[in-house]
Amino acid sequence: MNVEIINKSKHALPKYETSGAAGLDIKANISESVFLKPLERAIIPTGLFIALPQEYEAQVRPRSGLAAKKGITVLNAPGTVDADYRGEIGVILVNLSNEIFEITDGERIAQLVIAKHEQATWIEVNELNKTDRGAGGFGSTGLK
Repeated sequence: MNVEIINKSKHALPKYETSGAAGLDIKANISESVFLKPLERAIIPTGLFIALPQEYEAQVRPRSGLAAKKGITVLNAPGTVDADYRGEIGVILVNLSNEIFEITDGERIAQLVIAKHEQATWIEVNELNKTDRGAGGFGSTGLK
């Protein structure tokens, strides 16, 4: 699949690191370091602008290494870049650790996963079909 991209960053285009990777690493494009205090959040620019085909989205997801080792994650994970959005991709990072975290220019801060989606058409009904689960909510399938 071809996706149009404008790269206004100082860095190379995002790429898949392995042949089986679903996500492309995206990097911070900042002029000076950003220091995230514990529980602080910031929108980090990437310098990337994309034009996705209709029925596709780009999901901005956390990097597992940053989350596990440093407590840094994407706050609205996954963030969605819609097919009709033409602005710069920004990443909302949050520091869930107890230490200040420095984000440097060119640091890999998130993954971008391109995914197909559909738009739903609502059909109003008076009753839904019955299932074994029924209205069982959070945790209801694990209680045995």
